[in-house]
Amino acid sequence: MAKPMSSQSRSPVTARPFLKWAGGKGRVLSQYIPHFPGRYQTYYEPFLGGGAVFFHLCPSQAILSDINPELVNVYTCIRDGLPAVIELLELHQRQHCQTYYYQLRAQTFPNPVERAARLIYLNRTCFNGLYRENAKGEFNVPMGRYKNPKICDGVLLQAASRALQSIQIQQQPFEYILEHALSVQDFVYFDPPYHP
Repeated sequence: MAKPMSSQSRSPVTARPFLKWAGGKGRVLSQYIPHFPGRYQTYYEPFLGGGAVFFHLCPSQAILSDINPELVNVYTCIRDGLPAVIELLELHQRQHCQTYYYQLRAQTFPNPVERAARLIYLNRTCFNGLYRENAKGEFNVPMGRYKNPKICDGVLLQAASRALQSIQIQQQPFEYILEHALSVQDFVYFDPPYHP
């Protein structure tokens, strides 16, 4: 049985992207807004990145996905384990310096929350917020030249966590959408990465 369609905004939205991501749409969002449907059943975003469109719309029913396991882990941890992520980010903020950056960049963590806090820290302090891995799958972006980067923005992360509470977050290739977003009542924001 199909669920009734409803307007997708929950309340005045304060959530916005907490990651800098190449190709992010925050700056051009105003050009896209006139083209968004007013009503839809499920929102799909198969190339999540920074999630500017998702956070602008703040839909109550959505499936967010990306092929990048670290990105999917960050969103999942912000949704499900925010206090632990914030605690680690505050630690990273206190210890931030060039030596600490490169030590943390070289580490790997099996714990999802530690991985999420590491990625947010690196994203907020690396050169231009880039996410890049070498052939071995190691993050290899050098440290940026920020005088006082805001590594832990608790208010922003709490707003993002609230927006993600009822949302499905999945690691999968974009082709998944072709199999699951079959209703004409669904809204798919399809924004593939640009070919280099």
